[in-house]
Amino acid sequence: MSNSTETISHDSMSPISANERTMSLFSTFFLWLGSNVVVTTVFTGMLFVPDMTYSTALIVIILGTLLGTIPLILMGNIGTRTGLSTMALARGAFGQRGAVLPTAVNTIVLIGWSWIQAYMGALSLNEAISYLTGYSNINLFTILTEALVVLMAMYGHRVIETTEKFIVSFMVVLVVIVFGYMFITFDVGNLIRMTVMDNPSITVSAAFDIVIATVFSWMLMVSDHNRYCKTEKVGMVGTYLGFSVSTIIAMVLGATVSGFSVLNHITRTYDPTVLIGHFNPVFGFAAALVIFISVLSTNTMVLYSATMSYLAIFKQHHFKKIVLILGVICIFGALLKDWLLTNFQGFLLMIGSLFIPVVAIMLIDYYILKRKHYDASEIISGENKLYWYSNGINYVAYISFIIGAVFAYYFSYVHPISGTTILTFLLTCVVYAGLMKVARKAVVPEENKESEAV
Repeated sequence: MSNSTETISHDSMSPISANERTMSLFSTFFLWLGSNVVVTTVFTGMLFVPDMTYSTALIVIILGTLLGTIPLILMGNIGTRTGLSTMALARGAFGQRGAVLPTAVNTIVLIGWSWIQAYMGALSLNEAISYLTGYSNINLFTILTEALVVLMAMYGHRVIETTEKFIVSFMVVLVVIVFGYMFITFDVGNLIRMTVMDNPSITVSAAFDIVIATVFSWMLMVSDHNRYCKTEKVGMVGTYLGFSVSTIIAMVLGATVSGFSVLNHITRTYDPTVLIGHFNPVFGFAAALVIFISVLSTNTMVLYSATMSYLAIFKQHHFKKIVLILGVICIFGALLKDWLLTNFQGFLLMIGSLFIPVVAIMLIDYYILKRKHYDASEIISGENKLYWYSNGINYVAYISFIIGAVFAYYFSYVHPISGTTILTFLLTCVVYAGLMKVARKAVVPEENKESEAV
């Protein structure tokens, strides 16, 4: 890095050494607490009520989150052990050249994720400003939201760590205020006794799949951040607690707002700004700040990961410039507006089809086949071709991915069945482990067998 970019040192593909790690248990917890208290996760919670009872929705949200976060922390732990970003780690399983395709797809999906969140955050802010002043300009607030995200992300992970603590602290206070206002103003008993709609579009099993898919949407970002954790225990405990709490809070908020909006004969919504602002513009503005701040927090992490994913393909490019370029793309994409919301549920299922097989392959490759060891320096340089497989591509990983992705697509879209997400994960794990053993591609060089992780 040049002197002009010292503030973003270490934001590169190089492994983060132990003495460069900056994230304690406290900072890891706060980073992940701020990760998923975000508008898209709130929107996901809305999908469940009144398609099922409020209490059933809570059970699905809690169990799905607690279960889905287990593979999340295992993926993050690989980043902590090796000091590598997520898509650099993909080279270990897919090969030096083979990792390019999943990395490119990951970059595109993260950009799309940023589009949706920027627009939905701006939508809440626009509603609040409109309630208070009568002024409305969704395009302006969309650009403002994403511009602030770019400003935070371009200075690298250490700045993200610092700002997240303040942002999340403020957001938690506002979340308490929003929940408090709703439970004081509206009848909680009616919400609990609320009957299920006549023709629900989402079943309990489908809702469980959506919760798991939401967690999996973070799988290919987690190592980008957890490679900065000081120890494995810090990374795993901080991530599990922070991410679980944030996801449960966000989805429960969405389910609660949806239920109360229907009970009060307001158009069904995920947005507490709309519900609360209808009765009290001041508290509605507080709700809008929750959504807006959550978007800043999460989208900064997403844009950072999109940049790291891009650099995994084009490592000669500069971090700061790529953040700016991707940020501009995200601003224009967010202006697609309602098209994003219309296709959001399909977007989540698409993430499940594409990401779950990739995650399964990477976890099996590292923890089972490679015996918890990757040569981090070799993954970056490729000099000794330890992860070269056949012409730089692990075709077994690709075959396993295709089988998993086709299975996920067929049983999600063509002939839906219960538990598709978990079944896809388990199927891909078994297929990849079996095919790799048959193909004898899982042999670890003798000199590395007893090595500790980098």
